[in-house]
Order: sequence, then C-alpha cells, then structure tokens
Amino acid sequence: MTRQLHDDDDASAALATPGASPSLEPAGAAPGPEFAGAFGTAPEFAGASGTAPGSRDAQAPNPWPATWVPARGEEPGRIGGRAVTGLARDYGTPVFVVDLAELTGRMDAWVQGAAAAFAPEHGLAGADVYYASKAFTCTAIIRLARAHGMRVDVASGGELAVALAAGMPGEHIGLHGNNKSEAELRAALEAGVGRIVADSLSEIELLESLAAERGDESVPVFLRVTTGVHAGANEYVSTAHEDQKFGLSAASGAAMEAARAVVAAPHLRLAGLHMHIGSQIFGPEGHEVSARALLRLRSEIAVETGVLVDEVDLGGGFGVTYVDEAPMAIREMIAALAAAVREECTERGAAPPRISFEPGRSVVGPAMVTLYSVGTTKEVTVDGGVRWYVAFDGGMTDNVLRPMLYGSEYVAAPASRDPGGSPRRSRLVGKHCESGDIMIRDLELPSGLSRGDILAIPATGAYGRSMAGNYNMLTRPAVVAVAEGREPEVWLRRETIDDLLILDPGAR
Repeated sequence: MTRQLHDDDDASAALATPGASPSLEPAGAAPGPEFAGAFGTAPEFAGASGTAPGSRDAQAPNPWPATWVPARGEEPGRIGGRAVTGLARDYGTPVFVVDLAELTGRMDAWVQGAAAAFAPEHGLAGADVYYASKAFTCTAIIRLARAHGMRVDVASGGELAVALAAGMPGEHIGLHGNNKSEAELRAALEAGVGRIVADSLSEIELLESLAAERGDESVPVFLRVTTGVHAGANEYVSTAHEDQKFGLSAASGAAMEAARAVVAAPHLRLAGLHMHIGSQIFGPEGHEVSARALLRLRSEIAVETGVLVDEVDLGGGFGVTYVDEAPMAIREMIAALAAAVREECTERGAAPPRISFEPGRSVVGPAMVTLYSVGTTKEVTVDGGVRWYVAFDGGMTDNVLRPMLYGSEYVAAPASRDPGGSPRRSRLVGKHCESGDIMIRDLELPSGLSRGDILAIPATGAYGRSMAGNYNMLTRPAVVAVAEGREPEVWLRRETIDDLLILDPGAR
C-alpha cells in the first residue's frame, strides 16, 4: 500500500511502521480515517486541545477552532464572538475567517515550547521558530508572527516581498526553494536575509557569483539535506534512496560535496543544515531519526572541512486535525525532539547547535474556518440508493484543490441555523466546471438544508487561500480576522472581476 504524504512540499513515499528496519517496501499502513460526517456536532470549545490553543488532547481530536460555537435552532454559529450570518453579510461568501485566539495560541505554543525545551539550562543552545509562510501569507499574519516572537520562512520572491512589506527584519527571514531565480537570490541578498537554504550545487555556484558581484561577504548558507527519512501521519520509512526534486542527499555524498563547495566559496559561509521529511506528521519518531542523521552529518562535515555549523533546522510538517486525526501536542513534540538532539550531541561529544523549526500548517491550519453559501441541491440515483448533491459557492479555486490533488478530507456543519430534518447521504461539491470539484465525497447533511444556508468547514487555514486561483474566472475570497471584543479586520479583501480584467489589455 502507498499513501500520498505531502500536500505542500516533498514527493510521496511508501511508509513503514515506526521502529521497523529501513526498507523500501511499504508495510500495512492503515488507511486514512473514514468520514462519517456529522452536522450540529461541532463542540463549543475546540481550541487546540479542548482546553487551550496550542495543546491537543489526543483522546478528543477536534478540527474546530478555539472560539467556535455551533448553530443551535435558529441561532447562528459564532466565531470570535461574531455570528457567521453577520460575517457572511458583511464580507460575502466564500470567506476565510481567522480565529485570532486559536492562531496566537498556536504561535505562543511553538515559540514558548521551543524556548523552554532547548534552553541552555537543559544543555542545549536555544531555538528559533520560523513561520512557514507558504501555508498562508499576508502582511497581517507576518506582523502577528513577529509580535509573537516568530521569524519567517519564504519560498519565493513574492513571499519574501510580503515578509519585508510587513516589517520582518531581513536577518529573521529564511529563503527556500529548489529553483530560486537569479532575481530571487538578488532580492534575498539585497534584503540581508538571515539564511539562504541551498538546494543544489549549481545554486551554490550562482549564489557565490552574485555575492562576489555585490561585494558581499559571509552570506549565510544552509544546505537542505535529504536524510533518507520520509514521514507522514504516524509512520515513517528510512531508505538510502532519494528520488525527489528537493535537497542534497547525505547517502550519495552530494550533501558533503555541497558543504565543501560552500566552505571553499570566498563570499559564502556555511551556517547550517536543514531537513524537511514530510507533512501531516503526528508523532516525533521520523523527525528524531532524521535529526540524528543530520547531526551525524554535521559532525562528519566538521571533520572534513573544519567547520562545525552553528545551526540545524528540523523543518516542519507537523500535523493537525482535519477530521479525527490526533497529532501530538506541539510542546510534547518539541520536547521529544529536544531530547533526541541532546542525546545525539552527547554521544558525539559535539557542542549542540541552535535549533530551528518551520511550522506552517500547525500554526494557521486550525485557526481558519471557511464559510460558504448553499446553492443548488439535487438527488442523484446511485447504486444502493440516492445521493444528495449539495453545491456551494466556492470549490477548487479556494479549498477543493487539496481534496482533488491529495484526497484530503474535511468535515462540514450548517452554521447559519440548525436546519433540522433527518440525515441524508450527501456529497458536498463546488460550482466549477469540473466533475472532480468535490469538497467532501461522503457525509451526512440534514434534509432541512436549503439554498442560502451557510456551511462552515474548519481547518482551512493552510494551503486554502494560498493555493487559491481563478479558474472559471472566479474571484478569490476575503480573509477576515475575528476576536472577542474587537471589530473584524480584513486581512485580504475579496478579489473583484475588475481585478481580473485589469490584467487583460483587451478589456481596457
């Protein structure tokens, strides 16, 4: 059996059970949770734990954010103290709604958890947390991340421009990408970014040329290393083979060759090593194995080149609840990785490096709910009975791209009222001219649901708005942040048809 692992980064890989011997053969991975579908069952306080954002009770996984209150009778659901009906009226649908309590709670869990677990009094050298802005970016969230002690990871010139526009200091920005353009590298050098994560030997050559041309000295370079560990959910596999577009293989010697190249480059400085092993990872085992491999390589590079790098980035990929998955609490995950780093450095007699993390989905994913309006409903005869198709006013240009590409699963709940009626076997679909425009393939929805009702879908903060598009010339939704006692704040306004036409010279 194989499973699609990465919906934001690396290629998929076959998985083996944690603790098993390294193997290329997949081993009995359990299938993803079946969606039973439910309406009116969203808890009043989901948070990241049922108690506080940023922690998670694995016995009660919950995709709804901290301040969500479900609809009851004719009373609409609420988020951040705001009725969804008012948000839909004022900002239209679809609309991404940010629960600031959930978001900031998760930011604090990461920053405070990393600072505590990697503190010098524990024999370690400290830690930084870089928000992976590819999950979702705008100036407002970058400013918020900075205010809560986070740095930012960008993967393109556009993401870099947003971070700089938000006031993030260049030295607190890391630039990723397997195919950085010359223009992107120049922009990074101009901004004085704190790290450029090199992905190939040719990139190192180009970067040295650009740095020499500018007269820059000691440009900080990290090497993205593929350690042979691929992970997703509660499983990982360790292999000696790396058939993917990202990184420099430790097993093949490419990573060591790149280290020698950076050390030899007059205008570059080998500042750190980086890894990213997958996505939707619920436990620490894969990260622990990969971190140990990266720390071994760090020691080997020191012997080979005389440079013991000061920093090691353990990447991201930490999972969240979409349906009923149960990821480990953020602080517990960090503590487990701190123990692995301390143990490996002690065994090697090496000074511990400063550690960094790059969470994206686990910061913003559970902090957004998308509101949609119900449109057409119709019955379709299928084998074994009738399926009720419920169409909403969005689809593959906002959130449905992930279910289409990766089979991602979500839940949904009526939010403007409890429509009542018996549960119906349903399929939730978008409005695009594609048969695969299906948000939730199998769920139960109440038979009283009708045109104009609002549906809410939680855990849509990561890779929803950031992967949104304009297929069928639909406009991208607004993003609005809410919190108790505050007026809603538009983080991204709704796109208009005029925004699309302005790109077309023939329409002027």
